[in-house]
Amino acid sequence: MKEKIITSGFFLHFLDGILPFLTWVIITLPLWLSPFHPAIVAYFIITFDVYFLYKSINTAYLASISYKNIIYHSKISFFKRIQRRNKAKNINHFIILPNYKELITTLESTISAICNSDYPYKKIYLVLAFEKRENEAEIKAKKLKSKFKAFFKNIIISYHELLPNEVAGKASNQTTAAKLVYQYVKEKNLDPKDTMITICDADSRFPKNYFSYLTYEFLRDKNPLYHFYWAPVLLYNNFWKLPFFLRIQATLASILRLAFLSKKENLIQISTYSTNLWLLKQINFWDVDIIPEDWHIYLQAFFTFGDKVKTIPLFTIINSDAVYSGKVFKTIKNRYEQEKRWAWGVSDIGYSLKKFFTTPHINMWTKLKKIIFIAESHLLWPTSFFILTISASIPPLINPVFKRTVLGFLLPQMAGLILTIATLMLFLYTYLDIKIRQKMKHKISILSIPLLFIQWFLLPVISFFFSSLPSLEAHTRLLLKKKIEYKVTEKL
Repeated sequence: MKEKIITSGFFLHFLDGILPFLTWVIITLPLWLSPFHPAIVAYFIITFDVYFLYKSINTAYLASISYKNIIYHSKISFFKRIQRRNKAKNINHFIILPNYKELITTLESTISAICNSDYPYKKIYLVLAFEKRENEAEIKAKKLKSKFKAFFKNIIISYHELLPNEVAGKASNQTTAAKLVYQYVKEKNLDPKDTMITICDADSRFPKNYFSYLTYEFLRDKNPLYHFYWAPVLLYNNFWKLPFFLRIQATLASILRLAFLSKKENLIQISTYSTNLWLLKQINFWDVDIIPEDWHIYLQAFFTFGDKVKTIPLFTIINSDAVYSGKVFKTIKNRYEQEKRWAWGVSDIGYSLKKFFTTPHINMWTKLKKIIFIAESHLLWPTSFFILTISASIPPLINPVFKRTVLGFLLPQMAGLILTIATLMLFLYTYLDIKIRQKMKHKISILSIPLLFIQWFLLPVISFFFSSLPSLEAHTRLLLKKKIEYKVTEKL
C-alpha cells in the first residue's frame, strides 16, 4: 500500500512541486505577510541578507583555496607518477563525446586537445556518440574517425535512436554509448572496474595532464569504485566574442565552479566528469527520461550505495565555451534557454524525496543532508535577486504604520549595507578571474582590464534576466506540469 502511494502520479507531482511552490512563497512573502506581520518579514530579509553575505565570503574563500591548489598541482608530473605504478597499465579510458548538430570544427578542437594528452599509455578510446536523427552524423563520424584514428586505441561510433520512453538530451545519448562500451569491454575481456568513463561535452578542452591526473587519483583512491572525478569547466574559450553584458555571467559561472571544487562533502560534478564503468552498470547507466544528467547520475549512485558515493576534485582546469550564436539577440535567447535547462535540475528534488522514502538501507540523516544541500542550491537560484534587491522596500511601502517604527525605517538601510559589504567580494572575484586567465594563457590586454571591473556593475540586471527569471520559469513549469525540451546550446 505504501509503495503504491509513493509511486502514484499525484504523490510524485506533489514531491516535484514542493520546492517550486516554496520558491513562490518566498518571493511573494513581503507582499502577503507585510500587512499583518511586517516585523517577521523584516527579520526574514535581514537574515537572508546576512546569509548571502556569508555565502559571498565563503565563495571567495573557497575559490581562492581552489586556485591555490590548482597552482600546486600544476607542478606535479602525474604521468611520471603513474609510470611508477604497475596497476596503471591495466586502466582503460573511454571518452564519450555526446553531440548533436555540433560544428565539426568544434568537435575537432575538442578531440585535438585529447590527442595532446601526456598520458603515457595508448589505452584511450574515443566514443563518438551521435544522434541518429542528425542527417550529417555519419559523414561527421567518418571524417573524425579517419582524421584521429591513429591517436586512439580505437574509435567507437554510436548512433542513439530516441525511443518513446526517452527524453532527448545527453542522458539518453550517453546511455546508448555507455551500453555499447560495456558490450565492447566484455567482448575484449577487459575489467569494468579498471575501465574509466569520461563524459566530455562537445566544447570541453581537456588540459594536457587530465588523464594522467585522473588515473593517479583513481589508483590512490581507497574507494574508487563509488566515486566520480571532476575538474572545473571554466567558460573562457570564446570570452571576447561574447556581448559585453554577457561576459559577466561567464566570469561569475567560472568563479562559482572554481569555489565549488573545494566543497568536499557537497561536491557534485557538473558538465564534464569521469567515473568507472562498473558503477555505471550497477545503477543501469543514466536515467533516459531526464534532462539535467550530471547531478542526477550522482543521485542515482547515492541512493543506491549511500555516502560511499562522492565526487573527488581534480585540481586542474577544463576550458569550455560560453553561449555565443553570432548575433546578439540570438545569443541572448540561447543563453536564457541554457539557464532554464540547467535550472530544470530542480526536478532532482522530487526524485530525491521519492528515493528518501524508498531507500531504507541508507541512513536517514545522510539522505536528509544531501536533499537539504540540493534544495538550498535550487532555492537560492530564483529567489536571491528578489530578496536582495526589492524585498526590503516592500514592508514599509505596504504597511505605513511599520514604516514609522525603528525597524521599518532601518530595514532598507540595513539591507543596503549588508549587500554593499557583500559586493566588496567582487574585487577578489576579479583578481581571481585575471589570475586564472594568466594561468590558462588566455590573452588579456591591459586596456581590457577596466572592462573586467566595469562589467560587475551590470550584475543585478544580468542576474535577473539570465539567472533568476529563467530559473523561476523552470520552477513554475515544473509546478504546473509543463515540461521543457532539450535545446542544443549554440556555441560558434
